[in-house]
Amino acid sequence: VRPTKKKPAQMSGFFYILAIKKMKYSGIREEELKNKVSIDLFKNFDSTKIIGDIDFSVYPKQSVLFENQPLLWAETKTGDFDISKMFVQLILTIGKARTFANLLPPTFLGAFDFKKISFISYLSIQDIFYINDFNWNVAPSNHQSKEFKLIKERIDKLIKKEAYIFDFIEDTKTLNRFINNNISKSSERNKIKIDKNNFIPIYLRWIKTIKPIIDVDWEEMNKINIQESDFFLADIFVDDKGSNKIDDDISIKDNLFVSFHSQGYKIAKSDLKQVMDASINIRSINIYEKFWRNYKRPPLKDSHDFIIKRRDLIVPQDIRERKGAFFTPSQWVELSQKYLTDVLGENWQDEYYIWDCASGTGNLLAGFTNKYNIFSSTIDKADINVIHERIDKGANLLKSHVFQFDFLNDDNDKLPITLQNILNDKKKRSKLIFYINPPYAEASSYGKDSISQVATETNVFQKYKDDVGAESLNELFAQFFIKIHKEYTNSWLASFSTPKFITSNKFIKFRNNFKASFKKGFVCPAYTFDNVKGKFPIAFLISHLDNIDPIEEVKVNSYEYDSVENNITLLNLKNFSTVKGKSIGKWRSTFYSKNEDPIAYMVIVGPSMQSNNNTYFTNEIVESYKKKGMLASITFSNIIPMVVYYTIRKVIKTSWLNNKDSYLYPNDKWHEDIEFQNDCLMFALFTNSNNVQTKFGKNHWIPFTEKEVNSKGNFESNFMSQVINGTITQQKEIENILFENKELKKKMNQPLLFSDEAKAVFESGLNLWKYYHSKEFININASFYDIKEYFQGRNEEGRMNSKSNDEKYTELIGILKTNLKILSKKITPKVFDFEFLK
Repeated sequence: VRPTKKKPAQMSGFFYILAIKKMKYSGIREEELKNKVSIDLFKNFDSTKIIGDIDFSVYPKQSVLFENQPLLWAETKTGDFDISKMFVQLILTIGKARTFANLLPPTFLGAFDFKKISFISYLSIQDIFYINDFNWNVAPSNHQSKEFKLIKERIDKLIKKEAYIFDFIEDTKTLNRFINNNISKSSERNKIKIDKNNFIPIYLRWIKTIKPIIDVDWEEMNKINIQESDFFLADIFVDDKGSNKIDDDISIKDNLFVSFHSQGYKIAKSDLKQVMDASINIRSINIYEKFWRNYKRPPLKDSHDFIIKRRDLIVPQDIRERKGAFFTPSQWVELSQKYLTDVLGENWQDEYYIWDCASGTGNLLAGFTNKYNIFSSTIDKADINVIHERIDKGANLLKSHVFQFDFLNDDNDKLPITLQNILNDKKKRSKLIFYINPPYAEASSYGKDSISQVATETNVFQKYKDDVGAESLNELFAQFFIKIHKEYTNSWLASFSTPKFITSNKFIKFRNNFKASFKKGFVCPAYTFDNVKGKFPIAFLISHLDNIDPIEEVKVNSYEYDSVENNITLLNLKNFSTVKGKSIGKWRSTFYSKNEDPIAYMVIVGPSMQSNNNTYFTNEIVESYKKKGMLASITFSNIIPMVVYYTIRKVIKTSWLNNKDSYLYPNDKWHEDIEFQNDCLMFALFTNSNNVQTKFGKNHWIPFTEKEVNSKGNFESNFMSQVINGTITQQKEIENILFENKELKKKMNQPLLFSDEAKAVFESGLNLWKYYHSKEFININASFYDIKEYFQGRNEEGRMNSKSNDEKYTELIGILKTNLKILSKKITPKVFDFEFLK
């Protein structure tokens, strides 16, 4: 029989029978499917546990443990379903409920339907759950969401390489053999072995169970740089004799701040032993022993290096950020070293010295060849121990060149003599490269004084705040930069950082003091760096600190990274430059209106692209914004420049690459382009950031007449339709907001002329309004926001749903969005022509 592409429901007779015969479990419901698979394949296991919204799970059958490590979590579907989509839906289900953090992970993930069953190792997709800025709140069943498509792209490639796929009928023997050799063997254990796959969720469970019974003042521990994770590491690296010494080859104790001895803990930091030599007791040894009875310690040997190297994963997020524990991805390390070669020549490593003065565990230094010219320092002794262990295993570094040093507080006399000699010799210093990925913590980023003071209490801050401005030195990377420039003049700086020290107005004094010649660099997405939140650019810039001119502009290559293929892609040149002249805030202030009754307000924010999402229209007086001067009145006299301002901030999508770009005071061409102004008005009326709502007051933003939408009554305000039709002066009730400028009155007393793209938006909006007004029990004066709320409704948390069950509305709003995109593409070039953006 020739294969058919028809779905089973579309087949008939003989062909349908042939199709379903190839599917072992056809014609049953999903619950029955799970029961049959459980009996046929997993009868030797416990497959009855219900784990949240996960369809199917498999656990070892017999267990006396209070928690058992799962063997399989699986997605089930009826019919003959796409394997990739099943796995994606399972991953989104796990991520949405944070099951990966609350329970120990399984050995395998699976997916099965009537015809087949598939397996992939959990470890192969584990990193997906730690993607920065990923929206886990999307519905797992929504195959059109960008999150679904992102993971599917990854899974498609993974399935080709690593998935195990079995047909229930044709692969019966192979399938049973796979289960016996893989699923069964992973369950043959009395204790759960700790490895790189599960040490994070074990740590999260340790936090809930063991941390509360440790008799210690955690605030005091934090003051001396000891965290709860140090106690956890002391616990997992304990052998059967209760010692932190694992074997003759590896002494884990040398890499720990805290050690475990005789049912208690001791501080293992050598510089603190005199202060904190007393044992730290456990208040309930029974709870402690019961918890660890479930795990085999120490971790598997092949996981030792990974757990120690990635100890940053179990350090609290705020601590990681303020200490700068950002693990520099290997692809950017490799690329940065290539750029250094391009600037300094093929043999530069023999001619230049390298000092990574914020090295962490030293991964930035991987790949260098001349260990005699490399120096590495960090604030934490534990990181030094990690690097020393790596040297013992063959890392190309000298232990005498790896040392503990607080760069922002310590004096040079604490440095190795070899490095001091380089710093004190002008000729040698001219060959010294500060190669760093410094901390990105910002004092103003945090509400707690104990964290915000990290930046403001350093010696460097106190020393240079008057010269370069305290505002710029709130950022720790700027403190590294200014100390290097001021105290080690004529050296080189090759550093990862945000480019804001070039673009931001708060760095004006800083730039006047930081004078360097930029040579070459690149920019990459911040979200590719572990533990970095937000979509913004991180630049790697190579500069010679020659103290001649400030850096006011850099042109660099931009790169994207494909984590699945593990390769980087060159995008285009990107320009970062100092804003000269007036910013858009100065232009905006020229049309503020304080003496007229507003028809709405605009929430005004900072001048860069990163603030665009916080720019919107509203008729609600938000007191917190009002106090901060963030509410600007929209009136008859300034409605055109207001919608222009709003539109230029919305038509260009904010990305990681343009995140820091600043809006500028435009040239006069915008004022002469009437079509541009009218396009902006039409765009502003129908975007999601038009948040005018009738519950906050009169709606002046209905762009249509009662007749056009077949309204069942008169609108309270016809202001906007009269602006569009040029009949604004005919409405007496709004005479108090009329502008006295006769030229503007004359202009606004004529119908507005719109481009074809704007007309298409208007027509699609009109169809939406007419459909709304065809309904019963509606609000005659409804705004665009009110109409969306009517059709889309709200969820249990009170948020407006992103979709509607009304198919007609979905179609109409879809057409409107499509036409808005077309209009935005028409407007975008003029944003640059009129110099709102460079």
